[in-house]
Amino acid sequence: MTEEIKKINAWPFQEALKLVKRFEKAPPQKGYVLFETGYGPSGLPHIGTFGEVTRTTMVRRAFQELSDIPTKLFCVSDDMDGLRKVPENLPNQEMLRENLQKPLITVPDPFGTSPSFGAHMNNRLKNFLDTFGFDYEFKSAAELYKGGVFDEKLLLALERYDQIMKIMLPTLGPERRETYSPFLPISPKTGRVLYVPMKSVNAQKGTVVFDDEDGEETELAVTGGHCKLQWKPDFGMRWAALDVDFEMYGKEHLVNGKIYSDICRVLGGNPPVQYNYELFLDEKGDKISKSKGNGISMEEWLRYANPESLSYYMYLTPTRAKRLYFDVIPKSVDEYYTFLGKYKGQSEERRENPAWHIHGGKVPDVHLPVSFALLLNLVGASNSHDKSVLWGFISRYQPDLTPQNAPELDKMVGYAINYYEDFVKPNKKFRAPSEKEKAALIDLAGKLEKLAKTATAEEIQNEVYSIGKEHGFEDLRGWFQALYEILLGASQGPRFGSFVQLYGINETLGLIKKAISGESLAA
Repeated sequence: MTEEIKKINAWPFQEALKLVKRFEKAPPQKGYVLFETGYGPSGLPHIGTFGEVTRTTMVRRAFQELSDIPTKLFCVSDDMDGLRKVPENLPNQEMLRENLQKPLITVPDPFGTSPSFGAHMNNRLKNFLDTFGFDYEFKSAAELYKGGVFDEKLLLALERYDQIMKIMLPTLGPERRETYSPFLPISPKTGRVLYVPMKSVNAQKGTVVFDDEDGEETELAVTGGHCKLQWKPDFGMRWAALDVDFEMYGKEHLVNGKIYSDICRVLGGNPPVQYNYELFLDEKGDKISKSKGNGISMEEWLRYANPESLSYYMYLTPTRAKRLYFDVIPKSVDEYYTFLGKYKGQSEERRENPAWHIHGGKVPDVHLPVSFALLLNLVGASNSHDKSVLWGFISRYQPDLTPQNAPELDKMVGYAINYYEDFVKPNKKFRAPSEKEKAALIDLAGKLEKLAKTATAEEIQNEVYSIGKEHGFEDLRGWFQALYEILLGASQGPRFGSFVQLYGINETLGLIKKAISGESLAA
C-alpha cells in the first residue's frame, strides 16, 4: 500500500483505513474480512436497501485496494422476526392478519409463489441485488438460528443472561423492565413469537421457562430455532457469531450502537468498525417513510435515470441529511457523467473520483455529448415525446451521433421524455415578457437571424450576453432567468447558448417571436 493511497480523502477509503488498522497485527482468523448489511423482509426491497448495500460495497472495494486480505459481504435477512403489522400494499390482507406475530418464514406467502412470506421477500431481495450486480452472500436469519450457527452464542447468552439484562434494563421504561427478556420464545402451540417474561433460565440445560399464551408453563430450548433474540441483543449476537468486521447503519440506530457493541463483547466478540449515515428527506424536509410513501422510490428513480446516477447520489456525503426527491435527479445524472468524463484523464486522483467507487475501478469510457438538463429542455421546447423527432435535433447538432453509436445518449433521451412528461410538464409556468424584456427579445431575434446556422454555443452565448448588457440588465442572471421563464416555462435551465445550438437557431427564433406576439408557448 503506497503512501499516496493512504492519503485519499474519499470517505470509503477513510473507512477502509480503519479496517486496515484493525488487522495491523494479524489477519482475521476466519481468513477474510466480513462486511455485513441487514434487511427487514416485512416489506419490499427499497431505495434504502440499495443505498446501504451500495455504500458498504464502496468501502469493501476501497479496502481491497488497501489490503490483500480476502473479503466477503453477507446480506442478512431478518426473516425470523414476527409479522408485527400487515403492509397495506400486499394482497390477502385477512390471511396476513390471521398470521400476525408469527415468524416471517412461517407466514404463508400472500402472493402464492413461495413457501412463505419470508421466502418470497428473500427472493425479491436476491433478485433486486442481482439486478445491480452486487457481489454478496445471502444469509437467512431463520436458517442461521435453525441450522445451529447461532447456538454457541445463544447458550453463552443464557450463561451471561444477567450481564445482558444489566445492559438492556437501563434503556427501558419502568413497565417494560418488569416483563423484558432478551429471549423471545416461539410458542410450540400457536407458532407466534412471544414477548413474555422468563420465569427462569437454565444455562446448563440450555432452556428458558415461561408461560405460553394459554397460561401453561413451558420449557423450551433456546437453540435450534425455538427462540430468537430481541432485535437489539440480536444485533450484537450476530456480530459476535459471524465475526462481523464492518457494518453501517442509519441515524436511527446511532443511539443503540453502544448497546450492540456491549452485547457483542459480552458474547465474546469484537464489535465491528461501524459507520453511521444520515437519513433521506422528502421535498418538505421530512424524514422519508416507507409507510407514508413520501420521497421517491427505486422504481421511480429508474424510470427517470440510470442506476449509476443513483449510486452517485448515494456516494455523496452519506453523513449529511439529503433530500431524495424528483428534482435531485437531473443534477445527479449530469454530475455523474461529468465525473465519468474526467476519469480518463486522471491518474492518482482517480480514487477520489466518485466514478471509481461506483464502478469499482472498472470505469467505462463513456461520454455524454448532450447533458440531461439540455435534453429536458429539448423535450419541452420541441413539444415532442417521440425519440425519433428528438434525435432529429441531436443529429443536426452533431451529425455523427446516432442511437446505434451513442446508446448511452439514446437511453438518456428516453429517461428525459419520462421525466419531462411526469414531472416537468405539469409544473411549467410560462409568463409574458415585460416591455423591457420584449425590447431585448426583439434585439436578440435580430442578432440570431444574422448568425450563421453553424454558430457555436459560445458565439450564441456571447450574443445573448451582450444583448442583456445593452438593455440594462445589471444582474445578467436576471436576464437569463427571464429567457428561461418566458421561452421554456422554468426559472432555470442549461447554458442558453448550448440550448439554442441543440434546438436550432430558427426554432429558437420561433419561440421568441411567439413570446413577442403574445402567443402562448405552453405545450
